[in-house]
Amino acid sequence: MARLFEPFAIADLPLANRIIIAPMCQYSAEDGCMTDWHLMHLGQLAISGAGALTIEASAVLPEGRITYADVGLYDDASEAAMARVLSALRQWSDIPVAIQLAHAGRKASTARPWDGGGQIAPGAANGWQTTAPSAIPFFDTDKAPAALDRGGLDRVRTAFADAAARSARLGIDAVQLHAAHGYLLHQFLSPLSNRRDDDYGGSLENRMRFPIEVFDAVRDAFGAQGPVTVRVSGTDWVEGGWSIEETLAFAQALEARGCAAINVSSGGLHPAQQIRLEPGYQVPLARRVKEAVTMPVIAVGLITDPLEAEAILANGDADAVAIARAALYDPRWPWHAAAALGATVTVPPQYERSEPRAHRGLYAPRRS
Repeated sequence: MARLFEPFAIADLPLANRIIIAPMCQYSAEDGCMTDWHLMHLGQLAISGAGALTIEASAVLPEGRITYADVGLYDDASEAAMARVLSALRQWSDIPVAIQLAHAGRKASTARPWDGGGQIAPGAANGWQTTAPSAIPFFDTDKAPAALDRGGLDRVRTAFADAAARSARLGIDAVQLHAAHGYLLHQFLSPLSNRRDDDYGGSLENRMRFPIEVFDAVRDAFGAQGPVTVRVSGTDWVEGGWSIEETLAFAQALEARGCAAINVSSGGLHPAQQIRLEPGYQVPLARRVKEAVTMPVIAVGLITDPLEAEAILANGDADAVAIARAALYDPRWPWHAAAALGATVTVPPQYERSEPRAHRGLYAPRRS
């Protein structure tokens, strides 16, 4: 059997294979609420044949949204909108569904990518004052964020826990905590964005303190429902920034506190990052983390070819792979990967007659 299509589990959550649809922001919500676009978008991915589907970064506070059009899970209205979408998915698919809980910090209050993506100033339409560990803007031309005081930290921590409780109430199968790509929790981790002189800044232990507190709060609020995992940036790709060595220490601390898996991405913290983009460019980071922990490690980043994905697992670089843009381009990527690797994939009965003649036996027999 192809390694990519071996059954897999994250803690007690079984997955049919080792392909995970990564969270992908759609910038198509209204006041934090999912719309029919999310029904279409997630609906096609729910029948992709992947082992799990992750809902896009969902802000735990309104000011934690990247853009005004981001999904949130911070009030009854946003919970009800998400419940509507999930109800439709579950009517037609049994794929495990995870959610990524997030706060954008200083990278919030921006325009949608297709509208330029720049910061929207406080007081302007669709803009607000951002917050962060320290009053350091992402771009020098941005309005500086307000540094979170102790009361602000408490509010953010509580918001993450409340969103996790809402996730459990919605019957979501797993939570991924977003501590990557330059968003709030990553901002606390990196010395480039965290210049605090209290217990939450300075040493590595102090910079990890708030992300770990948030993890504990989310685990306590959601843990009885299912696994809690974390997405990290393995490096800032900037001299003097967050490093892979610090990532290893963070991963080990998370594992000791019950983290069920870790998803290894990179970058996003500083505009001076120097990244050489190529297929699998983040896989060496995942391998380093895998050598340091026993929990499952998920590789992500320009993984587009099934043979490449299979090699990542066969070489022991990671335990599973996550795909994002590849799934937007080809929502049936797992079907095509199964065909390429001689494996089988479960498809909806409505589509069984589409099995290609060249790949008879590709579609797994329907379960009774």
